[in-house]
Amino acid sequence: MSANNVLRFLDARGVPYTAFDLPKEKLSAMETARLLGVSPDLVYKTIVVVRPKGGKPILALVSASREVDLKALARVLGEKKLRLPTQKEAERLTGLQAGGISPLALLHKGFQVVIDSTAQLYDEIHISGGQRGLNLRLPVRVLIELTHALVCAIGRDVDGHA
Repeated sequence: MSANNVLRFLDARGVPYTAFDLPKEKLSAMETARLLGVSPDLVYKTIVVVRPKGGKPILALVSASREVDLKALARVLGEKKLRLPTQKEAERLTGLQAGGISPLALLHKGFQVVIDSTAQLYDEIHISGGQRGLNLRLPVRVLIELTHALVCAIGRDVDGHA
């Protein structure tokens, strides 16, 4: 595994993490959990969310077993409405391929990061390492500190329950 900017950033700060090599194709968070042999509740996907009137997009992190509740996220951020971009638009906005979008790869780009409060149930979670095929397990508190994330109830079960 070759070091990318995310790994170099973590190493330079002495952040404890474990990196996992996965297939390079776009994987869903559920597929990632299966390949890693961990609960989908521990694998967090980064969802790009757009403000309709412009401004920097938001990076919302929810577990593989949940989806972003756009109404809850809008309430937290004081926005009237938010939307999900197309995959192509998300890639253009972040400069990263879908499946490799990571808040750690976008630290200096000014994105607001919001992590679903369920992450605080765990000591460590898995996130993308900033490129397809690279997954990282790291302490939740460190991720929150590095990204200056808000931690709020922004996820809901795929069946619609908060």
